Amino acid sequence: MIHESNRILILGSTGSIGKSACNCVRRFRENFAVSGLGAGSNIDLLVEQIKEFSPKHAFIADPQKADVLKEQFGSQLTVYEGTGGLERIVEEADYDILLNALVGAVGFRPTVRALNRGKRVALANKESLVIGGDYIQTLIGDDKERLMPVDSEHSAVMQCLGSCHADKSVESIILTASGGPFRNLPKEKFASITAAQALNHPTWAMGRKITIDSSTLMNKGFEVIEAHHLFSLPYSKLRVWIHPQSIIHSIVEFYDGAQIAQLGLPDMELPIQYALTWPERFPITGKRLNLPEIGKMDFFEPDPDRFPCLKLCIEAGEMGGTAPAVVNAANEVAVDLFLREKIGYTGIAEIVALALRNHKSIKADSVEVIEQADKETRQEIIARYV
Repeated sequence: MIHESNRILILGSTGSIGKSACNCVRRFRENFAVSGLGAGSNIDLLVEQIKEFSPKHAFIADPQKADVLKEQFGSQLTVYEGTGGLERIVEEADYDILLNALVGAVGFRPTVRALNRGKRVALANKESLVIGGDYIQTLIGDDKERLMPVDSEHSAVMQCLGSCHADKSVESIILTASGGPFRNLPKEKFASITAAQALNHPTWAMGRKITIDSSTLMNKGFEVIEAHHLFSLPYSKLRVWIHPQSIIHSIVEFYDGAQIAQLGLPDMELPIQYALTWPERFPITGKRLNLPEIGKMDFFEPDPDRFPCLKLCIEAGEMGGTAPAVVNAANEVAVDLFLREKIGYTGIAEIVALALRNHKSIKADSVEVIEQADKETRQEIIARYV
């Protein structure tokens, strides 16, 4: 049973995942308490959340904004700031579940710190497993339920399996992707894609970086790497289908040919809440999936020529070691350059491919090794393009 002693530390509380998590807490205040909140820069919303949930701990990246929080809330709130502040709040706050909704490699250390403390992690920060999946596996061992997926695709797989364990009867896992705004765009037009066009996702409302990743299918490549670590399956058993309606979130295929799929409206509150309440299900009111209204569902194989980032990501995953950390770092820098109009849209994949080709992967057996690969990759790209 879920009891009111379940205290949640929400990092990324002002983003789309964090705000949805707050909605889940609002629905079940008798079951959850918010012990800490963390945000990047949106201090106005963070202040509102602090007033509503009365956490004892809060993080904000900007030191000047941290001073505002200290002045406004005084001794009732311990305020953390800067890069080191993320680790400190995870180390010092009293919580049972860390909901890590941070974006980018910055979320890796908080995941590691929480797992080292024996805490349960509801993971929306996919980069944690992308760059450090092998290392994180050494922390959790066979206790896979300490790491609960929040991504709708991996939550769907877990719901189909009934746990985080894929037994020998699983033939394959199929992750679905909407295909983003360019699933039908001819390849010759990709070079002229603008940031505004790439940010116009047809199905999901997400942050800027993840929206660009969705348009390139890099996001889906990251999810393949996540699935490899979450469910202990080889990459040969992980597949991706384009499914524009975003109704089926994942499919598990068993070796007798049976396929079990999880269906739902494209709304993140269900997988977030399930990660917080697992193994129980708590009710959510609102619109229900009505298949006659949907009418039809389409499925396509992704085109690797138009979406090379997907192939590059899976290639890095198969290489293992520090290769996924290099791909993630290269992609983060490349997406930022694209959003600042320093490179064109196709330049994202070109930068990632160059970084992966120039990297000699080594065993990713420590936080320091992983972060060094990340740092060197960023420095090399910035030196070349900025």
